[in-house]
Amino acid sequence: MKLTILGSGTSVFHPKRSSSGYWLETPGGTILLDCAASVPHRMAQEGLNWGELDAIWISHFHLDHFAGLPAFLFGTKHAPETQGRTKTLTIFGPKGLKDLLQKVSDAGEYKLFEQPFPLEIREVEPLENIEIVGLHATAMKTPHTEASLGLHLRSADDKTFVFTADTGFTDVIASFARRVDLLLIECSFVADKPTDIHIQLDEAMFLIGKAEPRRAVLTHLYPEWDEVDFAEQIKNHSPRCAIIEASDGLVIEV
Repeated sequence: MKLTILGSGTSVFHPKRSSSGYWLETPGGTILLDCAASVPHRMAQEGLNWGELDAIWISHFHLDHFAGLPAFLFGTKHAPETQGRTKTLTIFGPKGLKDLLQKVSDAGEYKLFEQPFPLEIREVEPLENIEIVGLHATAMKTPHTEASLGLHLRSADDKTFVFTADTGFTDVIASFARRVDLLLIECSFVADKPTDIHIQLDEAMFLIGKAEPRRAVLTHLYPEWDEVDFAEQIKNHSPRCAIIEASDGLVIEV
């Protein structure tokens, strides 16, 4: 598996970090994890074959994770890259996904579900086991919004990946991500977080320490991260695995 970070930032506008989106290449196909408004253009900027994208995972319905999805579907209706496509695009997400997309579609008479190719919407329950492009996938409820879900993926050759998406602090993340090959974990704030529905560095490092992944990537970084030395901050927590700072365009082999 190979991960390309399309957006390492948040809803706050930033000159170097766009909002949430991650492209995961797997033996069975490609998955887009979250789709902020900037993500459709970021996929094109990175030269990714978005016209043949196999699956999309939406973790929750905050606009910096979802707003690009209706725009993407509006684009695929008309883009030359998708007019000859025949394979199904499957969009996975929490309960309420289809209804929300329908409301956006109806608001502008976009007819988003009428695509040149088959489109499937799959709403996923917490702890439900599903298959995404040949990977074994499990969803986990996270304390962020009522709908928020994390995702655990396992390939046929036992490569494992966890995407927490946005989340407040919970020990369950450590169990969910136990000894995975790559943990993509939100770390919105350095310290003194202003809200309980995100996590800060000491909490992220505690969870990483308990989970013992081979590597971890800190993402969903607010602008306050610009004011600190990332390597020095990590060193202060005596990490037991490689800790990577997410940045737009970064490519990581799982």
